[in-house]
Amino acid sequence: MEHVNKQDYSIKKQDRTQVNKHKTCLIWFTGLSGSGKSTIANLLEKELYSQNIHTYTLDGDNLRRGLNKDLSFTKEDRIENLRRTAEVGKLLLDAGLVVIAAFITPYNKTREDIKAIIGEPFYIEVFVNTPLEVCEQRDVKGLYKKARAGEIKNFTGISAPFEVPLHPTIEIQTVNESPEEAVARILEVLKGRL
Repeated sequence: MEHVNKQDYSIKKQDRTQVNKHKTCLIWFTGLSGSGKSTIANLLEKELYSQNIHTYTLDGDNLRRGLNKDLSFTKEDRIENLRRTAEVGKLLLDAGLVVIAAFITPYNKTREDIKAIIGEPFYIEVFVNTPLEVCEQRDVKGLYKKARAGEIKNFTGISAPFEVPLHPTIEIQTVNESPEEAVARILEVLKGRL
């Protein structure tokens, strides 16, 4: 971009990770609405916090109340929502944090773009694989009911596609394992990375 230069500062990511006594990574949860992404992400953050790991969770609803409140739910705006979120995640990694993000993220291309923004060594993709019928039974926010009634357009799993991740770092099948078991599996993946 013309007239935009990268500003370098004296304190670098390596300095922050040394102070924090752990490395950084972004743990990106993907799956249908109601799959259990936020539940598992919250439990994971609590466990990491108890281990003195400096974390921050990025949540779609929270970002849409501020940074991304100008975006709708069209395919293009959803992709932009995720791009902005990945850029925020990258800044938080530079700050020395372990970042947790829970977003539907329905397209493989978008997930690949996020990985490119973050950098593959720092990206951990967690596919929370929950069947659509189970997500609909949970329907905590009543969104599936509204989508089925045509009140919500472009709703993933109903009127918009969800592409199954091709190569997630870890796949959680919530019908076969509890959130606590899922967290334990994710912590095993994180052992060599933090």
